[in-house]
Amino acid sequence: MNNEIYVKVAAFIDFENDLLDAQQYDEWLTLWQPEGMYIVPIDLENDDYVNQLNYAYDNAAMRRMRVARLSSGESISVEANGGTIRLTSRLRIFEADNDMVKARCALLINESRLGNNQQFVGNVEYQLVPNEETFTIQQKIVKLINAEDYLRAISYIL
Repeated sequence: MNNEIYVKVAAFIDFENDLLDAQQYDEWLTLWQPEGMYIVPIDLENDDYVNQLNYAYDNAAMRRMRVARLSSGESISVEANGGTIRLTSRLRIFEADNDMVKARCALLINESRLGNNQQFVGNVEYQLVPNEETFTIQQKIVKLINAEDYLRAISYIL
């Protein structure tokens, strides 16, 4: 594996995490391909995301609506949100060429809300399109390890 591509992918994922933790959602939207998909499935064994229930199955219009709700302060799920810290590790590049990079990493999100701390843990699968010195996101799938459990309102983008 080319070490340079690994470093670039890790830096891109760190940048995306920083944008989300800083609630810079409008800038986060610019990281996406227009036809890109953001998916948070409930059933981790089924990869037919179109025909199953998901926490998120967002195209560009749905991502913009999600950001508008989070930014407006009118969504009940953002009330008293103290913030998040995302940590990623165990980055693995599966495929890398001039057209697409496929990668997976572990994700830990620490959330503080209403004086309570909660953690979300999962794997994130990326399909990234090389774009000069960086990437754009073609697909991001967040597979929470407890996706089938009851999850209270998730007040941010995973």
